[in-house]
Amino acid sequence: MFIDRARIFVQSGKGGDGMSSFRHEKYVPKGGPNGGDGGRGGNVVLVADRNMNTLVDFRYRRLFKAKPGGKGAGSNKYGANAENLIIPVPVGTVIKDEATDTIMADLSRDGQEAVVAAGGRGGRGNYHFRTSSNRTPIFAEKGEPGVERWLKLELKVLADVGLIGYPSVGKSSILRKVSAAQPEVAAYHFTTLNPILGVVDLEDQRSFVMADIPGLIDGASEGVGLGHDFLRHIERTKVLVHVLDVSGTEGRDPVEDFENINAELAKYSEKLAKKRQIVAANKTDLLGGDNDNLSRLQAYMDERHMEVFPVCAVSGDGLQSLLERLWTYIQEYEPESEEIEEEVLYKPEIKADFEITRDKDGAFVITGMRIERLVAMTNFGNDESVRRFQRIWRYMELDKMLREAGIRDGDTVRIYSTEFEYHQ
Repeated sequence: MFIDRARIFVQSGKGGDGMSSFRHEKYVPKGGPNGGDGGRGGNVVLVADRNMNTLVDFRYRRLFKAKPGGKGAGSNKYGANAENLIIPVPVGTVIKDEATDTIMADLSRDGQEAVVAAGGRGGRGNYHFRTSSNRTPIFAEKGEPGVERWLKLELKVLADVGLIGYPSVGKSSILRKVSAAQPEVAAYHFTTLNPILGVVDLEDQRSFVMADIPGLIDGASEGVGLGHDFLRHIERTKVLVHVLDVSGTEGRDPVEDFENINAELAKYSEKLAKKRQIVAANKTDLLGGDNDNLSRLQAYMDERHMEVFPVCAVSGDGLQSLLERLWTYIQEYEPESEEIEEEVLYKPEIKADFEITRDKDGAFVITGMRIERLVAMTNFGNDESVRRFQRIWRYMELDKMLREAGIRDGDTVRIYSTEFEYHQ
């Protein structure tokens, strides 16, 4: 089963809590703080694996959670960092943040990896909070929460050559003839519903990968028929073989078909429109004495300096010459500029430090990475920890911002998953 799209939920590990402890040694009655830091939570990492061909595994498992970091201990002992959660995906997988539809990574090479959810940092032990005025702090930080998000995975097949053309023009038949791949062949449209890869072997231990791509129809660039499910799979190919039916047995005009399909490619992507093409004029065995379609097609392509290879997928006539020319073009291929980038870097949207909104229940909601992290890492069951939180709160001038937003005594303030009753 070929699955080329998936949706998964990932959650990185929470950082381990810091420790609050003190030295207890003989003849040292007032030992200082020695609580260790918590360990970092595990990252969620997606890694391209050439041994995977589809995203079918993600139909049955969609939830992935990394382990939390270890808690700190006395004697300044740090908690253990959690191991990263490694998720293998096929080479050619594009990873998107579902909430923003932003591309986080494009894993086009075997072994390439992307951190899609960073583990939370460990909380600091009480050793870090000693001051000249407070030599015995009794509080420590909690670990930072992990990151959670829904991801969209899209697989674009990695093939040297892509077979394109209208349904039933003979793409699957060509692939069956030149490789060991066995796509279904039948006399009705859309026999092939998923990309099928085959390895083409030539003399002198030469080989390349050819993909039979599902046929497209008019309006594919707008999603008609197989639409985008088809088009995205040819973006990575080095050269396209445009298969045309020159027999006219289904009333097809090869010149018109060529123009229509290339118009769809141009609408979808300028990159696809510029990709090198070779024309395979198929079904020559059905021409008989009528070569009008083939002659018109040849003249049309000569004006555009494009090569035409008359072939018969059934008998194999003309295919060897086509394959040799494809090999030459593959060797001459120079990657587009975006394809030689090391990786696509995900840059989250930069937001203001704080944002105050009003919820439906009337509560004042404060959002912002800095304040949310502070709340999550504060131990509100400890008076000293609460006082530290209050000092930072005043330093951030959140009281002033809330008053400007219209807050009154007794109103509810909500930050992260914590609620407060506001009093001046």
